[in-house]
Amino acid sequence: MKHYLQFNDLSADEYTYLFERAALIKKKFKAYDKHHSLVDRTLAMIFEKASTRTRVSFEAGMYQLGGSVVHLTTGDSQLGRAEPIEDSAKVIGRMVDLVMIRTYEQTKIERFAAHSRVPVINGLTNEFHPCQILADIFTFIEHRGSIQGKTVAWIGDGNNMANTWLQAAQLLGFKVHVSTPSGYEVNAQLAMGADGASASCYQFFSNPQEACQGADLVTTDVWTSMGYETENEARRLAFADWCVDAEMMAAAKPDALFMHCLPAHRGEEVEADVIDGPQSVVWDEAENRLHVQKALMEYLLLGRLA
Repeated sequence: MKHYLQFNDLSADEYTYLFERAALIKKKFKAYDKHHSLVDRTLAMIFEKASTRTRVSFEAGMYQLGGSVVHLTTGDSQLGRAEPIEDSAKVIGRMVDLVMIRTYEQTKIERFAAHSRVPVINGLTNEFHPCQILADIFTFIEHRGSIQGKTVAWIGDGNNMANTWLQAAQLLGFKVHVSTPSGYEVNAQLAMGADGASASCYQFFSNPQEACQGADLVTTDVWTSMGYETENEARRLAFADWCVDAEMMAAAKPDALFMHCLPAHRGEEVEADVIDGPQSVVWDEAENRLHVQKALMEYLLLGRLA
């Protein structure tokens, strides 16, 4: 049994399979060809953090695979009261086949997984967002081919997305240029282990324009992630020069793509003419959460299929 709590929980070979499988599943979806590989399987979705794309993609995806879904929040279950995480994991794991959790601290999902009899998927934590990067890389492959040897420019907060990009780069053989304001740096050691800060796949730039130089993909996120709303005004001031604009995109390669995991605030972390411009693939990126997560759920429950 495998859990998917961080991007590096799977190998490069497993990702090759997942991307190929996601492409097949997406092709069948577009052709209205049923793909019911998880009939009679049940997914429990547990939300401590609000969600649009995560809920819709997992819920619709499980139904499209022929399965069913149970939706839980901390407000309508014992998870929001005094029941230990370990006890909830033991109970829920006996009633469903798969669990997706979107929560705050990574330690919560790790504790749940340690006591679960079924696979657990990280739908987002403060530290990591592997399903989003899975979709982002699949989107890049669709538009530009293999990401190996390419350069991704991460502009903005050193958050869960940045951490996960570093894990993916180390595993799949590409480079990440990171530019954040002072005090909001990415934690390379958290992402990649004790030697992470010196990893060849990662380079820090204090100037976001320089980070975009020669990049194949420029990507960003909101300046204030969920759980950090009290810092909103301070972040607005600190991040003022980290808005992805046409000048930054011009520093990247002529065919560079732009991505954003959404929701986006035009005029803050990205200008409207970039996110709504010809280099943006954010809508493909958002849709691809559906297809890669279907491939992931199928793999965790059934393994490799011919």
